[in-house]
Amino acid sequence: MDEKHDTPGELKARALKHLVRREHSRAELARKLAPHAESPAAVEAVLDSLLSRNQQSDERFASERARVLSRKYGAAKIRQDLKARGVSEEIVDRLSGEGELDRAKAVLERKYRSPSSSREETAKRARFLQGRGFSYDVIRAVLKEVDQHRN
Repeated sequence: MDEKHDTPGELKARALKHLVRREHSRAELARKLAPHAESPAAVEAVLDSLLSRNQQSDERFASERARVLSRKYGAAKIRQDLKARGVSEEIVDRLSGEGELDRAKAVLERKYRSPSSSREETAKRARFLQGRGFSYDVIRAVLKEVDQHRN
């Protein structure tokens, strides 16, 4: 079976088309280019070329992805998403959970407009935030702060 593979130029053009739409991690781009390349070395050569010209950057991808996800999710969920997309542990760690308390409060206020009326309602809100990837300490602090402002 004779399969036609992209030339290095075509492979680079394909990579740039992906990058124009949105930022991609190196691992995502490699996965998308692999079926069109003649060898893994060809994919690596294209990715190295893009990296040297700053056309692809895991740091930039991770920063943008974390910004988008931070409207809805906590640090744990963001870390998990970035790792799943092939971002290195070093970059994931560098994107700290700064402002996580404010993010948790904003997420909670968007979901629940009225104050909690019972312990069960407070527990429900805590589970909601936990499901969004916020840590126990952040959840406790947010719920305590929200209760103080409403009393």
